[in-house]
Amino acid sequence: MSDTGLRKEIIAAANAMNQSGLSPGKSGNVSARNSAGHVLITPTGVPYADLKPGDIVMLDDRGKVLAGSLLPSSEWHFHVAIYTARTDVSAIVHTHSLHATALACAHREIPAFHYMVAVAGGDSIRCAPYATFGTDELAHHALAALEGRHACLLANHGQIALGATPARALALAHEVETLASQYVAALQIGQPAILDTDEMARVLEKFKTYGQQVKS
Repeated sequence: MSDTGLRKEIIAAANAMNQSGLSPGKSGNVSARNSAGHVLITPTGVPYADLKPGDIVMLDDRGKVLAGSLLPSSEWHFHVAIYTARTDVSAIVHTHSLHATALACAHREIPAFHYMVAVAGGDSIRCAPYATFGTDELAHHALAALEGRHACLLANHGQIALGATPARALALAHEVETLASQYVAALQIGQPAILDTDEMARVLEKFKTYGQQVKS
């Protein structure tokens, strides 16, 4: 896919993220890795509805701007760090979704209260420790929380979701927010029952083919 096509995918995901309420206003950011290994990321401070393909900023693996007249998202540090550490990741969505952020502000992970927690790649969705936004420290914490996972919460901040494309990363962000809202609701009743390690291991094995059509 050309960079133009990928830039349009980033913009589409950013607008969908915004319009769905997953990340209100100018909050959140979206990026993708292009075929040359460079990072394409939404610029800082620009309403998503106003974005054009040329507004998407291209960065190298150290965060240096290679193309684009605008400044990149202030969170470029953790985007670049994730792509550097994770060759399996091609797109990243960061949102300030309501319930995921509420849990993050309480410094609570999402445990295996529901088997769908496995959609993020493990038996929990971890919460990274707090660090100031737009810093290498936050990038370090995010990487640790994402080890063996496709999503995490960021303390007092929001969530990160990874994927093969911007659309898939966004879909995972929606899943994380749904799980967060369900967990918050369950906590209102009492302490939710948590699925044990053996059960989640079985679920994770089944998730290797979850949702895939198998031709006979």
